[in-house]
Amino acid sequence: MIPSPTPAWMDSELTLLADNATRFFERECVPHEARWRAQKHGDRKIWNQAGAAGLLCVSIPEQYGGGGGHFGHEVVITQAHTRSLTGGFSNSVHSGIVAHYILRYGTEAQKQRWLPKMASGEMVAAIAMTEPGAGTDLQAVRTRATRDGDHYVINGAKTFITNGWHADLVCVVARTGQEAGGKGLSLIMVETQGQQGYRRGRLLEKVGQHSIDTAELFFDDMRVPCHQLLGTEEGQGFRQLMEQLPRERLIIAVGGAATLQRAIDETLNYVKQRQIFGQPLMAMQNTRFKLAECQTLATIAKSFVDDCIGRALRDELDLATAAMAKSWVTEAVGKVVDECVQLHGGYGYMTEYPIARMYADARVGRIYGGSNEVMKELIARAMEK
Repeated sequence: MIPSPTPAWMDSELTLLADNATRFFERECVPHEARWRAQKHGDRKIWNQAGAAGLLCVSIPEQYGGGGGHFGHEVVITQAHTRSLTGGFSNSVHSGIVAHYILRYGTEAQKQRWLPKMASGEMVAAIAMTEPGAGTDLQAVRTRATRDGDHYVINGAKTFITNGWHADLVCVVARTGQEAGGKGLSLIMVETQGQQGYRRGRLLEKVGQHSIDTAELFFDDMRVPCHQLLGTEEGQGFRQLMEQLPRERLIIAVGGAATLQRAIDETLNYVKQRQIFGQPLMAMQNTRFKLAECQTLATIAKSFVDDCIGRALRDELDLATAAMAKSWVTEAVGKVVDECVQLHGGYGYMTEYPIARMYADARVGRIYGGSNEVMKELIARAMEK
């Protein structure tokens, strides 16, 4: 095994957290993953267990019930979760994304109301951006929130919502103004328990990531108190989204880099044991060269992602660099996992083998968080400045 240098941002505290997270996922998630895939979601109690283990909202200040850590703490949990090849719940959406929208833009009352419950697992959070006719192009959002006294009346539909099945708290992207494009968008927090006009649709049939619940959401004259607008001013939603998207895209890249190494490790173990023409498959030059190419890509990805993590910790991560990380790493994952399936032969197409599930799970990486085509456009725009 080629040794991997310890990144500059890693320390003994993060190493201990990574070990604890790895044990948690192996103990609480791995034994249930097959059942969760069949039912299309994890058990609700896994959120409470993760909260009790200190794995939720680790980068949220302690005064709001969080772990008091930083982005590096989120990273090592994401890496451990990815390497475990389990889903069950999307902590990256809950802790890495929604919690930080609340922390960055919420009022003090909003932070005190929602963040402690998210940290304990009492509340599961989701963010509802994508609509049947508006995915990558957020400026095309049609869900509308109309003021009626001290409430918003919200009508619309969202789709592909991660954590949507269990969500107790949904950050809804809605149009509060009459302006075209992004100027009229706002973020409104919706507490779903007992909320009239709120309706979950079906759990969606996906190619991969079967144990992560992904659902449709519908809002039919749903009345939400105006004080649940995220922040204090309407029309700031698009700006808020754009400011936080680099973090989301880096989280995708972090998971991708972990996937690369797990895919290679799985394949290396397989080709050492698999006999062909009287010798291990690893003895074949083609196998050795393919794995060497894959390991090179994985090493480059890790180095790039580690650099981006350092930038994020210094508050220096820009939109274009995050876009590069997200697009390059997810493209590399597609290439490497495909090569690893090929080296497994027919067994690589059988879902009882981890590499087959990784093949199906990885494809969406080039789509969610903004398609890679849009990432290239963002990079090109930065080059023009």
